Amino acid sequence: MDQKQTKETLHTQLLHSDRRSGIEHGSLHKPIHTSVAFGYPNPESLAAVFQGSQNGFAYARQGNPTAAALENKITLLEDGLKTICFATGMAALGSLCLSLFKQGDHIISSSFLFGNTNSLFQSLARLGLNVSFVDATQLENVKQALTPQTKMVFVETIANPATQIVDLEGIGQFCKEHNLIYTIDVTLTPSLIFSAKKCLASFAVQSLTKSLGGHGDALGGALTDLGHFDWSQYPGILPEYKSVPAHLQGITQIRKKGLRDFGSALSPEDAHRLSLGAETLQLRLEKTCSNALKLAQFLATHPKIKKVNYPGLPEHAQHQRATSLFKFYGSLLSFELNDDLNCMAVLGKLRIAVHSSNLGDNRTLVIPVAHTIYWEMGPERRASMGIAESLVRVSVGLEDQIDLINDFSQALQD
Repeated sequence: MDQKQTKETLHTQLLHSDRRSGIEHGSLHKPIHTSVAFGYPNPESLAAVFQGSQNGFAYARQGNPTAAALENKITLLEDGLKTICFATGMAALGSLCLSLFKQGDHIISSSFLFGNTNSLFQSLARLGLNVSFVDATQLENVKQALTPQTKMVFVETIANPATQIVDLEGIGQFCKEHNLIYTIDVTLTPSLIFSAKKCLASFAVQSLTKSLGGHGDALGGALTDLGHFDWSQYPGILPEYKSVPAHLQGITQIRKKGLRDFGSALSPEDAHRLSLGAETLQLRLEKTCSNALKLAQFLATHPKIKKVNYPGLPEHAQHQRATSLFKFYGSLLSFELNDDLNCMAVLGKLRIAVHSSNLGDNRTLVIPVAHTIYWEMGPERRASMGIAESLVRVSVGLEDQIDLINDFSQALQD
């Protein structure tokens, strides 16, 4: 008797996506294509590729076959329409803004932001793009910031470093009702943890350098169109891209005006490393998120810790929201030391955790936030984001739980 074919899980599809695309010599991985130029048998074919009527690669600044294979994997993970990969996550977000918005347009942004994203929005404001920062954990604050010029709402799933979680579902419904682009930075909650598409996001943007790559050996970013936004009604689409099918107009304009014009292409070597990292994403997330929960629980009961920020703790302000939206609570946590402790002295005693600014690495990384990545903001802006001067951010890695707990325990001893 024939057995019914069951649909493969997302992780299995991801693992076999390269070889199923048809690779020469039976290779299991997409090879690294280092060529900058691509030749065609006749000028008509070359012209068709440039004009978009034929699939192909025109010049590596607009993409290359190795990056395209990674884009296909991310599109699969996000259940999206199309993905563009960039040299960094900041290049992805910057290209989105510079491709779709003009002077006088307005963005509503969560006030709980990655430091460089805040810096980017400040730079865009100097060019005439208006940005309002609001506490997006409450939908009412987003509603009150709406103006006739508003084009986009931007949020992160879990804020870095104080782990606030905005009203992801409520904002999605609000953006749908007002025909606003809704962009969610999913870096801290890759698609195996959270679905931006289910929250009606227009775009999922992420740093591939972090959890997806996982090994701290390649920079990269990605932007995925999730298919919710009606581009046929968007006034920011340029005339030359209105001939593209309506559902692809936004992502096409970003590829041309962002990726191509700003030269922020992902290198084939980094695309290959990130693609290999993606194959073990699920296994690494299960371990790092489990480690983070155990470490957060340990720190939350320690007498020398004033406060722990981690969505998996019941006392977290958005714990119920995180439980309903996320498969895991993430691998990022932060904590404040008691006032009589010197955070530099405590961190200096750690033997396993590495003093570093990256996230989503295989190794546990720690950083004193106010003294480093948020130093430029100044104390007033840090305070508005919930960042205490003693705040320590921890990106939890793959080490054994007992070793991590023992390391922080000895560092906190007198």
